[in-house]
Amino acid sequence: MSVEQVVLLSEEGTPTGVADKATVHTTSTPLHLAFSCHVSDADGRILVTRRALEKLTWPGVWTNSFCGHPGPGEDMEAAVHRRAKAELGIELDTLEVALPDFRYRAVDAAGIVENEICPVYRATTTSVLAPAASEVVEWFWAEPDALDTAIAATPWAFSPWLTLQLPLLARA
Repeated sequence: MSVEQVVLLSEEGTPTGVADKATVHTTSTPLHLAFSCHVSDADGRILVTRRALEKLTWPGVWTNSFCGHPGPGEDMEAAVHRRAKAELGIELDTLEVALPDFRYRAVDAAGIVENEICPVYRATTTSVLAPAASEVVEWFWAEPDALDTAIAATPWAFSPWLTLQLPLLARA
């Protein structure tokens, strides 16, 4: 079994090296490359997922459809397709970058830091979901307005990257 690696970045976004994914998310997480993807169905609903309880960061919170990290030298769009299949068991019908320069830093209740340059993608699928239990404990196809209302009422129940990305996506 190979060790999953993430691409480390300088403050300017230039690759500076790699690190094992299993060791990079700590209380002093270095800046690294990631991506987020928001998947919609044919009715325009947005797939939100609840992170598995064994996840290191933000376990059990609701979030965007899926996230991931491209491997060293891996094409970003290929990485998005790879994670869609691995995490949700789906094929993406369309894929577009919506927020190419999204960047955030957030600290969860346990002190674990997310520190990422994280392009945000929009995608569509007609696949039947088959989420990996190690990644997703629940999922829901949400109407966009209902999702906005839920986040406004209970922001603590959602990942910080979702709460930051949705308003930007509405303008993109």
